Amino acid sequence: MPQALVCMSHSPLLHYAHPPAETRAAVDAAFAQARAFVHAFDPDLVINFGPDHYNGFFYDLMPPFCIGYQARGAGDYDSFAGDLDVPEEIAEALAEFVIDRDFDVAISRQMRVDHGAVQPIEILYEGEVTAKPVVPIFINSVARPFVKMSRVRRFGQAIGEYFRDSDKKILFLGSGGLSHDPPVPQIATATEAQRRLLTEGRDPTPQVRAARQAGVIAAARDFAAGRADIMDLNPAWDRTFLEVCRSGRVQDFDAYTADEMDAVAGHSAHEVRTWVAAYSALRACGEYTMNYEFYQPIKEYIVGFGVTTAALRGDTRLPTLSSHR
Repeated sequence: MPQALVCMSHSPLLHYAHPPAETRAAVDAAFAQARAFVHAFDPDLVINFGPDHYNGFFYDLMPPFCIGYQARGAGDYDSFAGDLDVPEEIAEALAEFVIDRDFDVAISRQMRVDHGAVQPIEILYEGEVTAKPVVPIFINSVARPFVKMSRVRRFGQAIGEYFRDSDKKILFLGSGGLSHDPPVPQIATATEAQRRLLTEGRDPTPQVRAARQAGVIAAARDFAAGRADIMDLNPAWDRTFLEVCRSGRVQDFDAYTADEMDAVAGHSAHEVRTWVAAYSALRACGEYTMNYEFYQPIKEYIVGFGVTTAALRGDTRLPTLSSHR
């Protein structure tokens, strides 16, 4: 059965910030294109490569990769807070397959997934997060130390190899990036209170969560107005990354290093690791064509915003959509 892909940026600010009307309309149109692609493909199973923003994974134990056997939404920024429909037997078999290929992947029977993992599903299925079975795969994208990008690529490749001959239609979903540097504390420079958050911040009180989210919303407002002390977006870096995605030369991702990404694209640009894994998984299934691409730097969302879809070459059942770069 065939495989396909959607990779998109996410932002907790989608419902809290107010970009110009034409920008919001362009983003909504991109979401509609991705939604039409996914509905035409109609997957049997979604493999969801997602990051976390210290809502489910913390420095008390921070794996580079984790496959969820069961998962629940964290509910941050009013995102989905229920149980995901995870086919446990498939998740277990996938983990065994990956481990047999020398990836020491963590597993979780109580995974928490935040807006970074569930927002794309909410968008694609208009709020119905349980519309399709999903295997959630966490990729550490905010907490140093990071594994090499070549390791992320090979991890995604192993996932793709597992599903290459599946009797199910598989959608690989990656979420995060592109360039952005939101006010997420870094462990190297964190205050004592911030270190506690990064290490043991599970199940915050409503007051603590509201205060944390209010800080991000205020930072976005200041950033859009040119007042925030955070790194600017880098459209040139974003477009170069998208070119690698488009090319199918997933081995070119290996050249990306954590220090350079911090310096030129922002501390949260590491979320593109989910894209690297997803595109590498699809490439393991065969040569592909990116048949839709949207990109726009959006300061109100503190992110270089991208939306892409891709399908295996020769799969004529899926729509070829116009692109907006």
